Amino acid sequence: MTILFIGDITGEPGRRAVKLLLPGLRDRYRVDLVIANAENAAGGSGITPKVADEIFAAGVDVITNGDHLWDQKEVMELLANEKRFLRPLNYPPGTPGQGSLIWERPGLPPVGVLNLQGRVFMHELENPFHAARAEVTRLRQHTSIIFIDFHAEATSEKIALARMLDGQVSAVIGTHTHVQTADEQILPGGTAYLTDAGFTGPHESVLGRQIEPVIRRFLTNMPQRLEVAKDKLVLQGAVVEIDDTSGRARRILRVSEPVPADGRPAHPG
Repeated sequence: MTILFIGDITGEPGRRAVKLLLPGLRDRYRVDLVIANAENAAGGSGITPKVADEIFAAGVDVITNGDHLWDQKEVMELLANEKRFLRPLNYPPGTPGQGSLIWERPGLPPVGVLNLQGRVFMHELENPFHAARAEVTRLRQHTSIIFIDFHAEATSEKIALARMLDGQVSAVIGTHTHVQTADEQILPGGTAYLTDAGFTGPHESVLGRQIEPVIRRFLTNMPQRLEVAKDKLVLQGAVVEIDDTSGRARRILRVSEPVPADGRPAHPG
């Protein structure tokens, strides 16, 4: 089983990068399942059903989210009706939507996908460590392959969760900071880990936003309109190869694939 995880899709430029590059990446790495964090996919903040449909049509199988989940009111429709759409598991009981799912496709082993949100320097939700432990126990009754998107700010929180779950899940990949880290590894128990997958969108920017308004905000402390930038599109994320039977990761590879200046994929499928 080979899983491609795509880091935070940001605005229309990020969606365009996915459309252009995903077919080639699928072929190159023989990808079976594509998971993408898309909490910034609609105008740089939140997600709507129309945007989700566009991302699914581009070849993404499961969408995960984070702290911008509620930024678009239309998200309620996705939470109510879209079975391929996850929000962080550790919201309080009664919150619409689902925090995990079991992805199935004929000829392939089932995969548990779990979305969590951290609490350090972020809005406090229920404890993700307790939520993860209980849900992983439940998912392991159905499959040995479990993939976690941990949307969190603090590196220590991400590492600690992965260490706690080492040997119980196939991969823990962090999102939220939009800065891809260089610490990809397979932990002793067989869990693939990366602190942050980075982001998919315009990298001639400040974390996907136009540069000058962000600088003005820091200089003046005054509110600025932080529009999504446009240039230097890059798809970032990670490819994880997993043993179908044991669920242990065999390999993790960081992905940072640019869209060429002419707008054509560098590695067409």
